[in-house]
Amino acid sequence: MRSIFHAAAAVFLLHFFLTVTFSVGIRTIGGGDGSGPGFGFSEAPDYRNGVECPVSVNKEVVSSCDPDLVHVAMTLDSEYLRGSIAAVHSVLRHASCPENVFFHFVAAEFDPASPRVLSKLVRSTFPSLNFKIYIFREDAVINLISSSIRQALENPLNYARNYLGDILDLCVDRVIYLDSDLVVVDDIHKLWNTALTNSRVIGAPEYCHANFTKYFTDGFWSDPVLSRVFHSRRPCYFNTGVMVMDLVRWREGNYRKRIENWMEIQRKRRIYELGSLPPFLLVFAGNVEAIDHKWNQHGLGGDNVRGSCRSLHTGPVSLLHWSGKGKPWVRLDARNPCPLDHLWKPYDLYKGSSTKDRSSFPSSIFLGFSSYLS
Repeated sequence: MRSIFHAAAAVFLLHFFLTVTFSVGIRTIGGGDGSGPGFGFSEAPDYRNGVECPVSVNKEVVSSCDPDLVHVAMTLDSEYLRGSIAAVHSVLRHASCPENVFFHFVAAEFDPASPRVLSKLVRSTFPSLNFKIYIFREDAVINLISSSIRQALENPLNYARNYLGDILDLCVDRVIYLDSDLVVVDDIHKLWNTALTNSRVIGAPEYCHANFTKYFTDGFWSDPVLSRVFHSRRPCYFNTGVMVMDLVRWREGNYRKRIENWMEIQRKRRIYELGSLPPFLLVFAGNVEAIDHKWNQHGLGGDNVRGSCRSLHTGPVSLLHWSGKGKPWVRLDARNPCPLDHLWKPYDLYKGSSTKDRSSFPSSIFLGFSSYLS
């Protein structure tokens, strides 16, 4: 009972800090500007660098090739647009040097909202944002996708992370990949500074206590040839929604093709039930740079079937991730939110949301809550 009380107290205190109002001039855009009905977002506050931030060599023209910038890759589509905008807003709000963050957005070729419309909307919402939009050709992966336990997991754009080494400019050597259903409540520069040691290609929070065998079918584990892939390593589950990626090593190792090879086997043998995660596990599990768990408090969207409410994991929080079926904007609009969905709301810039919930608060308030959750 005591632990339940402490957890409830933590959520209450977090929500209290998040809903303190602040005064910022906010302008609504969308709808009549060509972005279509339902695509209206308020302009975000203009987040600027402090005097302590490093200045780029060519400060007049920001380039996607600038190695001094923090490079973040995300997908951008009409279905998850509200989540993507909130995620970008959260990164900027908590970044120590927001002008030194460059966003690489990957948009689907045949999305109802064209890349031009999406680009206009992003520019209107974040006028000073450094970003570039790339078009993802779905035919590159459509014939490799197998059915999943949830239809949303079959969206070709879910597989865009497999192709970042090909999609992004070749001059981009390193990138942080982020899903669209999360918010960052800490300085993104801290995650960027993660060292990928021993020639590792990716870094992510690992969860070695999870039952790794459940991510693959009995047919996979009973096949001595297929299951042999893990014999020389100790595989641990990791969530692909938050990754630090070395794109130089990715390209040199042709990891896109390695992932595609497992997808081809899946089409013939049915060795897993989930979507884009298992091929990543097959290629990388057991050889991932372990990042602190605070950088992916995932599972807040519940499981892939019911999307029930979840509580925070014990420990500090730098990133909240609503992986699973339940999405905070959907539950909030339905007036049936989970307690933690209120932590997402202050970052929501959708024009149908109340401005009084867009509060200003320091990221440090999240870092000391482990005592309330233990």
